[in-house]
Amino acid sequence: MRHGLRIPSFALGPRTATLEEMGRYLRRAEDLGFDCAVSIDHLLLTPPAYACTWLEPITLLSALAGVTRTLRLGTMVLVLPLRNPVYFAKEWATLDLLSGGRSILGIGVGWHEEEFRLMGVPHRERGARMNEAIELVRALWAGDHVTYEGAYYRVRDLTIDPKPVQRPHPPIWIGGGSQPFEKVYGQTVTNIDPVLRRIAKYADTWVPHSSATPAMVKADWGRVQRFARELGRDPAKIGRVYSNFIWVLRPGERPESAIPHFSVYSGMDLEYWSTHYLLGEAKELAERISARIEALDGGVDTIVLNPLTWGMDQLELIAGEVLPRVQGGR
Repeated sequence: MRHGLRIPSFALGPRTATLEEMGRYLRRAEDLGFDCAVSIDHLLLTPPAYACTWLEPITLLSALAGVTRTLRLGTMVLVLPLRNPVYFAKEWATLDLLSGGRSILGIGVGWHEEEFRLMGVPHRERGARMNEAIELVRALWAGDHVTYEGAYYRVRDLTIDPKPVQRPHPPIWIGGGSQPFEKVYGQTVTNIDPVLRRIAKYADTWVPHSSATPAMVKADWGRVQRFARELGRDPAKIGRVYSNFIWVLRPGERPESAIPHFSVYSGMDLEYWSTHYLLGEAKELAERISARIEALDGGVDTIVLNPLTWGMDQLELIAGEVLPRVQGGR
């Protein structure tokens, strides 16, 4: 099982970490055996879920490619329907080339309606647009003289260059599924079957929501497997990720000590963070991660944890005290 980081790439004005700081941190992560580093994608502030926005991911990852050695670099997740798929295919192929084939494309449909209005993309069309964008991007990466006729995107005899180093394409992770408290995100989702069908059809790897309970994840995984079989895919070939924000408490340290760190990015409260994110001592956090792995039939192949600062202390605690205690996975 591989271990990765969702990096704290918060855009905090003059308090934003420098590239030098990020590089030093990620090179230490490489030394500790971490396999990948991924970034969140948001164009705007999205309260109350988040109290900040993030650095633009493709620019960030291109810079990180030059200050890291072995880490795979990616997104978890990039809002694909906000982007023109042809332009995006060229952008990401360039990133994969410059990183030496180290990119992971993690994508999702997005949820923040204001971001869609700003970009001139109807929010209600985002799922169908994402399906077409995945098909078109993959086709452009796989070959030349591509013709594609969709409801939203149409190209004729189109070739983009360069192609990604990874063939036929970089790994595609798709995020989504059930989660608690949809009201936090300004919407209520009553039917997630289209999301789970998309994962079953297109994903190399599935990324459940960080805040989902093990029961939610287990139920969703059952449906993903059923949809995959209906589509002629072997669900065992769909990778699975466990991801979450994390703050490791030292023995005897009170949960309230984490408030200044969580509040940098989240507009929620301590009860929410304690319930849905990973806040606690190392042994407890390892047990919670192991429970999620069990809910995914032990098939988790990557754990991706999101520290709340660029400080080395938490990185060392995660690598030395939490991850060695985790049970299960493959």
